[in-house]
Amino acid sequence: MPYPGSDTVRRVPTGRISRLRRMLAGSNTLRRPVDRIEGAILMALLAVFGVAVAVASIVGSHTYQSQHTAAASLRPATAVLIKPGPPAGSLPRLGQVQASWRAPGSGERSGLLTTATVPGIAGAAAGSRIPIWLNRLGQPAAPGSGQAVMMIYALVTGGAVAAIAGVALLAAYAVGRHALDRRRLAAWEIAWARTGPSWTARR
Repeated sequence: MPYPGSDTVRRVPTGRISRLRRMLAGSNTLRRPVDRIEGAILMALLAVFGVAVAVASIVGSHTYQSQHTAAASLRPATAVLIKPGPPAGSLPRLGQVQASWRAPGSGERSGLLTTATVPGIAGAAAGSRIPIWLNRLGQPAAPGSGQAVMMIYALVTGGAVAAIAGVALLAAYAVGRHALDRRRLAAWEIAWARTGPSWTARR
C-alpha cells in the first residue's frame, strides 16, 4: 500500500476499457477488416445522430416560436350569440352556434362559433355575450397556450424527432451488425476448414 510521501502511483487496470472504445480506437493490430468496418459504421451513425439531435433542437425551437407568434397575433373580442348555444352535455362532442362579433378594423361580422374554439358557448342563451379570441383574419380561434404548455409541446416535438432518428439509426446498426456477423462466421468457417484437419490429426 502506498504511504504518505511514497512515489507509488496507483494504476488503473486497462481491462475496464469499454468495447466501444476498443472498437473506435483502432489501435489493436489483431482487429480484422470486418471489425474496422463495424467501427467505421458506428462512428458514422454517431455522427448522424449528433446531426439529428441538432435538427431536433432546431425543430423544437421553431415549434415554440410558431406557437408564440400565433398566440401573440390573437386579439380579444366579444361575440353575441344569435341562437342558444349547444347543450352543455354535448361536450366533448363538437357543437356550434351562430353568432356575431366586431373584428378590430373590419366592422361587424357573423359566423359559426364552435366548442372547439369557444367552449363558453355550451349552455349559453341567445343574446349572451361570450369572450372570444380572433386571429389576424378576424376569425374566431382557440385561445393561445401558456408559456409552460408551449415549452412542453416544443420539447416533446424535438424529443420525438430525436427519438425517431435514434430508433432508425439503431435499426440500421442492427442490420449492419447482422451482416458483419455473418461475414465473421463465414470467415471463421473458412479458417476452421483450413486448420481443423491439422488439429484433429494431432489429436
